[in-house]
Amino acid sequence: MSQRLLVVEDSKPIATVIKQIAQSLNYEVVLATTLAQVEEILSGDTDFFAATVDYALPDALDGEAIACVLSYGIQSVVMTGKMDDATRQKILAQPVIDYIPKENSQAFLYLKRVLHGQQTNSNNVILVVDDSSAARNHIVELLKRRNFSVHTANNGVQALEKLKQHKNVKMVITDLEMPEMDGITLTNEIRKKYSREQLAVIGISGAASGIHSARFIKNGADDFLRKPFCPEEFYCRITQNIESLNNIAQIQQAANTDFLTELSNRRAFFRNANQRIAEYTKRKVPYCLAALDIDYFKKVNDNYGYDAGDQVLKVLALYMRKHFGAGLIARMGGEEFAVLLHGLDSDQLYNKLDDFRRDIAVSALPAGDTQISITISIGVVFDSKDELSKQMNEADNALYLAKDHGRNQIVISGAEE
Repeated sequence: MSQRLLVVEDSKPIATVIKQIAQSLNYEVVLATTLAQVEEILSGDTDFFAATVDYALPDALDGEAIACVLSYGIQSVVMTGKMDDATRQKILAQPVIDYIPKENSQAFLYLKRVLHGQQTNSNNVILVVDDSSAARNHIVELLKRRNFSVHTANNGVQALEKLKQHKNVKMVITDLEMPEMDGITLTNEIRKKYSREQLAVIGISGAASGIHSARFIKNGADDFLRKPFCPEEFYCRITQNIESLNNIAQIQQAANTDFLTELSNRRAFFRNANQRIAEYTKRKVPYCLAALDIDYFKKVNDNYGYDAGDQVLKVLALYMRKHFGAGLIARMGGEEFAVLLHGLDSDQLYNKLDDFRRDIAVSALPAGDTQISITISIGVVFDSKDELSKQMNEADNALYLAKDHGRNQIVISGAEE
């Protein structure tokens, strides 16, 4: 279901641009051009996720529409062509998401970032650490205005416990002066466990000395704010650091994911499989490593075209997720896949593989306007003590035997020796 955006703007060209931006983010837009229209709309319908509000309207020249929209609890971004210091202070004195001067095209690019952030910030978890409840609550209120998910701690010791409890924290905002463990010591402890790619740290201090910013940065912080700070600077630094983390995560995801099937790629499989096998071996958990290959896949491409072949690979990946959801699944290249499974015993693991093989053999996979029947061959090695590369070779050799023996079957490594 689309989220609804109230656009309060008397300029038709600007309203059109805002509407296009909002619709590109899947907002449903309701437009008002006067304060009277705003009051009429909100008198019967207040179900809006957010609003953009023009500071000056024909019947409300001095920001009256802002207070009106905010009074209904609707998060609001103020768009203004009037940008003197008194106007700025008047806007910032109200609990708005942000204000944006209508100066040039960058204003609308920034608006898009803000509106997108309101939709996605709930996925970004921030830990606020400060022994002052007033300072802590102020920061929490600012973050919640931007829809961030927030946890709090009173000092550094408590913060480290919160990080253990909440593995999805992306950012820590910490005061410097705290009992038990100060912010710089906390930052240093955080960096022993979390890299800059995993978690951002922003230091805060009201101390007059300018050395604290450098101390924070040298101990692993990503940024620094001096109290008292203005909301604008606060939001700019938070957003910049969160976006940087999310961009890194996207790059890492792309580097470790097969673009076609969205399964892990070969590189990610080897890294993660090594970690899992070490854990299975330590805990004496039965596991198997399997190499899978589509039989006669070249004929699929020759007879139906490469687009159909790509669709078969995508659908096969969906079947693999269905059958091996708890396992590690990867596309190793072309039509070859790998699966690492753990379970109760070898029989159970074998049956999982064979159920998958049988399901594929009796299914017609959709590919455009046609349906294509395929089979797969599987080579598998159970509970090997060898290093991963050797296990993969053993599974591949068993796969070749499955092909030689007629395809559409499973061969266990070492079973015929």
